[in-house]
Amino acid sequence: MAESLQINDNLHSVQRQLIELRMEHADMDDMIDRLALSLPHDDLALRRLKKRRLMLRDQISRLEVELDPPTPA
Repeated sequence: MAESLQINDNLHSVQRQLIELRMEHADMDDMIDRLALSLPHDDLALRRLKKRRLMLRDQISRLEVELDPPTPA
C-alpha cells in the first residue's frame, strides 16, 4: 500500500510535472515551426499555438521557482 502511494506521488511530483510541461513545450515548438513553414499557413492556428506555448512557459517558470525559490538578498 505504501509503495502504491509513493508511485502515485512520483507521478504527480513537481519534477514530473516539469518534465511533462517541457516535453509539451518542445512539441509545441515543433508544431509551430512546421505550421509556419507550410503554405498557406493558418494564422489563427499559429496564434493559438503560440499562446498555448507561452502559457506552458509560464507554468514551467512557476514550477521552477517552486522547486528552487530565489534566495533573499
